[in-house]
Amino acid sequence: MGHLYRFVEPVLLLVLREKGRSYGYDLLGSLAEHAFTDGEIEKAVLYRTLRRLEQNRYISSDWDTDEPGPARRVYTLTKAGEQHLKEWAQVLAKVASAMNRFVRRASSEKS
Repeated sequence: MGHLYRFVEPVLLLVLREKGRSYGYDLLGSLAEHAFTDGEIEKAVLYRTLRRLEQNRYISSDWDTDEPGPARRVYTLTKAGEQHLKEWAQVLAKVASAMNRFVRRASSEKS
């Protein structure tokens, strides 16, 4: 499963594009709906990915102090993040095509 953690990144970018703004706990729930695996995504993987995306300026964050309770970090997709999501879509289209070819070949009977 470890190698699939890399695919958390495009899912986070997509979810942030669709939601507009979101905080970590909410994103964790959305990852489960959109992930490429049935396995549970660990919180540490989520927050590590969010930090990396922010370091690369694909997302930005600020503290939401308007809601009752403790302040929460809220994440937003940037223009660079939009472009990065499009790049991921191109890469994943190629991966999906290759996976479909593999499945067809592996599923066919050998003559």
